[in-house]
Amino acid sequence: MRKGEKCSFIKRGTMETTKLKKLMKSVEHALTAASFAEEGDLETARSLMKESRRVLLAVKAGQIDAKTLKYALNTAKRINAHLDILHVISSRANRQDVDPALEAFQAELAAEGIAYRVITRSGCLKQQIIEYTNSEKEILFAVIESPTSLDDDCDKQDKELSELWRKLKCPLVVVMDGARA
Repeated sequence: MRKGEKCSFIKRGTMETTKLKKLMKSVEHALTAASFAEEGDLETARSLMKESRRVLLAVKAGQIDAKTLKYALNTAKRINAHLDILHVISSRANRQDVDPALEAFQAELAAEGIAYRVITRSGCLKQQIIEYTNSEKEILFAVIESPTSLDDDCDKQDKELSELWRKLKCPLVVVMDGARA
């Protein structure tokens, strides 16, 4: 056996082990949820099944689009996932300022029964999306409003950021108004 083949086999074995661990975790999760369902605690069973499925909605303060919010809400509802709202503010803005559009959206999510959490960070939206998806492994995909909003507050000379963007750990969905596309 050649040296390269052996390394390839080892690498493949490691990937298969990782997939097996994920599968085992999924089965364990499903069995736990089934136990709660059997005991009549359907709400806990549902929340356990939704726990590992998350959609990331990334919005920039002051640039929140109603169509993007609606898309994220409908998608989370349709696929039975939690919604993580990454609310990125300018590095000069006050973290205590409440965005009325975001506040109204949270009320709508609560009315629809969609579990969500809001994560407020400052700086470059693109960088924050990359950092968040790298740290949160349950993200199925990220939803943004416009590719032009991604570069606000970003260092245009940062080539490493562009490289990181290509290596985003999940699919990116861009919701745009047809008139502006």
